Amino acid sequence: MFEKIVIANRGEIALRIQRACREMGIRTVAVHSEADRSLKHVLLADESVCIGPAPSAHSYLNVPAVISAAEVTDAQAIHPGYGFLSENADFAEQVETSGFVFIGPDPDTIRTMGDKVAAIKAMQKAGVPCVPGSDGPLGDNPDANLRIAHRIGYPIIIKAAGGGGGRGMRVVHTEATLLDSISLTRSESRAAFGNDTVYMEKYLEDPRHIEIQVLSDTHGNAIYLGERDCSMQRRHQKVLEEAPAPGLTEEQRSFIGERCAQACRDMGYRGAGTFEFLYENGEFYFIEMNTRLQVEHPVTEMITGVDIVREQIRIAAGEPLSFRQEDIVLRGHALECRINAEDPDNFMPSPGTITAYHAPGGIGVRIDSHIYSGYRVPPYYDSMIGKLITYGPSRESALARMRTALDEMVVEGIKTNIPLQQRLCEDPAFIAGGCNIHYLEKKLGL
Repeated sequence: MFEKIVIANRGEIALRIQRACREMGIRTVAVHSEADRSLKHVLLADESVCIGPAPSAHSYLNVPAVISAAEVTDAQAIHPGYGFLSENADFAEQVETSGFVFIGPDPDTIRTMGDKVAAIKAMQKAGVPCVPGSDGPLGDNPDANLRIAHRIGYPIIIKAAGGGGGRGMRVVHTEATLLDSISLTRSESRAAFGNDTVYMEKYLEDPRHIEIQVLSDTHGNAIYLGERDCSMQRRHQKVLEEAPAPGLTEEQRSFIGERCAQACRDMGYRGAGTFEFLYENGEFYFIEMNTRLQVEHPVTEMITGVDIVREQIRIAAGEPLSFRQEDIVLRGHALECRINAEDPDNFMPSPGTITAYHAPGGIGVRIDSHIYSGYRVPPYYDSMIGKLITYGPSRESALARMRTALDEMVVEGIKTNIPLQQRLCEDPAFIAGGCNIHYLEKKLGL
């Protein structure tokens, strides 16, 4: 097992990783920007290294600085968390060629799954159901592209192979706008991702977003930890997640979970990962795989009892999984509300000093957050300042606990989206369960 790990991230996920390391007896090195000297995990770390000024490009995305921090502190491994460098194959490669362990998949796997066209081909080969589409990148022949769209059937969606986070997508409803849409998406993709490869898929009108959490070791073992419903989204960004997905049967869960686990075995996947699907009319359609820890991993931990970060670290150290598939039993229900420093009405970021903070508590309440009274939320990074998670023996009890916890939570000095989360938890359609990915935007009038 590792003696010392560099945590190459910030905020709540850095604190989450640090807690797992402490439980395992592993020393931690917190790398941070000049703006983040007062982050909780930095103050609590065994060692800390400033790796640059506030802008991410000069600190958290500065690969030489992160690797140098591992060198000067004699660490053995680097945990990237999520975001920043977590799915950067070149970074993972440089970590390993520098003699350190990257706590995540190998670089080639990250590259394959980061290219949506290559990922779809890999999933089709593994028998994972995919959205009907072009089955590869679109060429430059207009007639061929029109024929592909006609075969799939409108509406279709043009996607950038190197896209993500809701960027690099364009929905096309009629043949008249298809060719212009392909050209525009290519141009945007080239500018945003340095890759103008695009592909075409059937656009599902009212799907839910359901994802499968997997763990896979270097000994040929892979398991799935059930599913999460992440359909409450705004501009393709998740707002509230839950596990398990309302209305999904054990047969459906086993069907898709086994195929995801087998895909991991087939490609020799290493670590934690998430298969994301659109789900409509009882069918699953693969859209992408995230080769990292997810923001919403706590809801899975709550219903399975599995510490996903601990397993990530053990796998990276070469140890086998602690669990077999038959050991995984889903119990109860969990919800996660992302707490953001932003105006709940117009979603504008709200940086500033937190003048008062009170965390909620009680049975089945978990708060993953790095904030404290007096902490200054910087304007340079993502606005999420915490995650409020509740667990109960039923969805109804977990939801009741979430309402109580949101009412108890106090964050003063800045604006937060707590009022939005409160409205969601009182919404009749959400209470009924099974809302599609467009529901929240329609509710907000966007």
